[in-house]
Amino acid sequence: MTGEDASRESTAPARSVLVARAPRRAAALAERLRDLGLEVVVAPVIERAPADDLAPLDDAVRGLARGAFVWAVVTSVNAVDALVDAAARTGTSLPEARVRWASVGPATTRALAAAGVTTDLVPQDDATAAGLVAAFPDPAVTDPETPAVLLPLGDLARPTLDEGLADRGWVPHVVTAYRTVHHDLPADVADRARGGGFDVVVVSSGSVAREIADQAGTGTPVVAIGTPSADAAREAGLRVAAVAARPTDDALAAAVAAALDLPLRTGPADPTATAPTSTKEHP
Repeated sequence: MTGEDASRESTAPARSVLVARAPRRAAALAERLRDLGLEVVVAPVIERAPADDLAPLDDAVRGLARGAFVWAVVTSVNAVDALVDAAARTGTSLPEARVRWASVGPATTRALAAAGVTTDLVPQDDATAAGLVAAFPDPAVTDPETPAVLLPLGDLARPTLDEGLADRGWVPHVVTAYRTVHHDLPADVADRARGGGFDVVVVSSGSVAREIADQAGTGTPVVAIGTPSADAAREAGLRVAAVAARPTDDALAAAVAAALDLPLRTGPADPTATAPTSTKEHP
């Protein structure tokens, strides 16, 4: 590299990434992306809101306490937060509930652990609702005659989990644990995105992908946390540049690096990063 080339490289503007997540949830990923030399803007486009009617969730948590369910299946950190709130309202204890716990993936498992809950089942290779169904056991002869499973889901959840578990012989009990509601991007961030001011946008759910298309336009490619999010992004008219192989911050950072053709600065290439054509999934 000549001195002139080095000078041009040192003064070139940093590549920029919009992470469409709440600041608390985005902090670790943003740090990894900045370690790659990227400019990172964090701004959520959705937020969690309580269910319109809290009584069904509260009744379900009381049911956990008395052993009314064989399994409780949790598919998001938001659902964990809602369960913790319901336990506080009802004076019950999630760690003492007479139930086995299933989690969709590592972030949800960590959230359950923070609430004192030990997870009994986590899909190893497919952190999605479909992956949970595939990993789930069939009802055992020792289970009750009506083997009930609690599914505390968001209001926009697809029927993949309850239909899949029903097909396996379980009796799903679906309750709305929380609602997903719109959150406006700051006007300057939205204007910048619509004007091509970001190299990629990180989307962590189908809801986020749809909101990005609505609020920021479809001109910026996205990096998706999994195949369901990528599918929703394409349906919304967005171009998917890369998909993370696992729903982790390391895998997302690696996928962003792959999308922007950047070297990973923190060690050897992350095997959980995918090429733009990867088909790994996440809910």
